[in-house]
Amino acid sequence: MTSWAAIVLAAGKGTRMKSRLPKVLHCIGGKEMVRHVIDALGQASIQRVVVVVGHESALVRDALGDALEYAEQAPQLGTGHAAQQARPILEGRADQVLVINGDVPLITSQTLDKMVRRHLESGAVITLLTTVPSDPAGLGRIVRDGNGEVVGIMEEKEAAPSEKALCEVNSGVYCFGATWLWPNLERLRRSGSGELYLTDLIGLAARSGQKVEGVVVQDADEVMGINNRVHLAAAEGVVQQRTREKLMLEGVTLVDPASAFIDATARIAPDTVILPNTMISGETSIGGDCEIGPNSVIRDSRIGRHCRITASVIEEATLENEVEVGPFSHIRAGSYLATGVHVGNFGETKQSRLGRNTRMGHFSYIGDAEIGDEVNIGAGTITCNYDGVTKHRTVVGDHAFIGSDSMLVAPVRIGERAVTGAGSVVNKDVPADKLAVGVPARIRAKRPRQDTY
Repeated sequence: MTSWAAIVLAAGKGTRMKSRLPKVLHCIGGKEMVRHVIDALGQASIQRVVVVVGHESALVRDALGDALEYAEQAPQLGTGHAAQQARPILEGRADQVLVINGDVPLITSQTLDKMVRRHLESGAVITLLTTVPSDPAGLGRIVRDGNGEVVGIMEEKEAAPSEKALCEVNSGVYCFGATWLWPNLERLRRSGSGELYLTDLIGLAARSGQKVEGVVVQDADEVMGINNRVHLAAAEGVVQQRTREKLMLEGVTLVDPASAFIDATARIAPDTVILPNTMISGETSIGGDCEIGPNSVIRDSRIGRHCRITASVIEEATLENEVEVGPFSHIRAGSYLATGVHVGNFGETKQSRLGRNTRMGHFSYIGDAEIGDEVNIGAGTITCNYDGVTKHRTVVGDHAFIGSDSMLVAPVRIGERAVTGAGSVVNKDVPADKLAVGVPARIRAKRPRQDTY
């Protein structure tokens, strides 16, 4: 079997991005652009990846993790020099090497698969990916001979008028036979700027009678390099459209696709409806038969089945099945809403668990709390969880009834089936089956209730 490895070129600063962040770490569709490239390689069954890092290399390593291998390029002296840095890691350990820039996040595994197959079938020492963009200005032109064979790449600034008229351009993605690549990298000569370029290998191979294969990718967007924020926005639009189409084909309804912004990292089950002006980002998962939106934001959260979230923000939270939130509520990090929970309009939770079938009225705040099953939390209830120095916990037992405008001054514990009267300030524990009323609340025997809520 032929063994493959990939070299991802990610050492550049990306000056035109005008950013302190390395170019390859700018996100598209919820993932760093270089992560899109690495994921496409993995889906194309190229698992061994060496990332060539340079500018702010520690940031790139931290973002991508320890599962990858790294080569350091310092100083950065061109693409050929970058590939040389991977030689000590890969020489003798892979039969074929794919070299790709880290700033082509729209490349697909299908295109890489096609390129790899053509490379092996043709017996070429180099196979390069090319395209025909609508505007080739500024890009290196592919030069072919009378038989259609690739014989070189001509940079536009050095091209004659007849060569500038060529429309096929280089994409910066190459497959190499490893035994040919490593010694020939050392034959590269420095350009006028002192850099070594991989593109020079094409002419070198052709002049020595070696076969160079060109594979044309039909969708020029796939090999669009990201050099500035305009390119970044264009790539985001492509990823968003791909994500929307994938979800709709999998059975998700997007009422107004153009107004739904969904990261490629999100997972949504069939028969869920996404209403207009909704953003779903990060590692979010949403079960089936939900209704999300309009005007909702969900980030890094787990949403169960049959949930309804209306004009609300959910972040780093878990909602079990049949949960209703909103409109205009904020479920903050660390919140856990069990099956059947209802959070009314203008409600807020943070670092709290609400038990099964608990109902939380409007204009309430529950923070750093453990709320039991089938609890009624009246409108305007506040857990006073912060004393200016420390956050304290509030615990409310099953079937308790918290009256409107109750202030629960933590740390405090409300027992099972206990009741707090409207407007009470509860700063001491309330035993089970007791009533707390007043400011501060006093404990009394509970009157029988006529209804559940």
